[in-house]
Amino acid sequence: MVYLEAKVLSKLPHGSFYNVEYKNLVTEGEDPQPLVETISADEIRPMPPKLSQPSMFSLHDKVDAFDLDAWWFGGITGQEGDTYSVYFPTTNDVCKYPLQRLRRHLEFVNGQWVPSTTRQR
Repeated sequence: MVYLEAKVLSKLPHGSFYNVEYKNLVTEGEDPQPLVETISADEIRPMPPKLSQPSMFSLHDKVDAFDLDAWWFGGITGQEGDTYSVYFPTTNDVCKYPLQRLRRHLEFVNGQWVPSTTRQR
C-alpha cells in the first residue's frame, strides 16, 4: 500500500472519477509541473490526522515510511539505535529508516482514520 499526497482539482461529470494534482510528483521535461492524473473515487482519502511522533516503535508495529515522495505501509522488523528496519509486504523488501521518517499506520474505515491493530500477525 502506498499513499500519495494530492489535491482534488475537479470531479468529472460522468462516473466517480476525479482530477488530482500530486504534491510531490512532477511531470518530466524541461519545466517540471505538478503531476495531474484522473483517479477513481475509491482511491481518494482525506489526509490522516497528525499524531504525536512516537519516541520509539516495537517489533511488528505497523507503520508508514516516507520514501520516494510517498508513504509506504510496512511493519517493524528490527531496530539499531534510532534506525528501524521496515518490511514492506507489497514488495517483500526490507529497508532502514530513521525514526523521523516513520509514522504510526492508520486504517481508513467507514469514513474515519482509526488506529491499526498494533501488532502485525
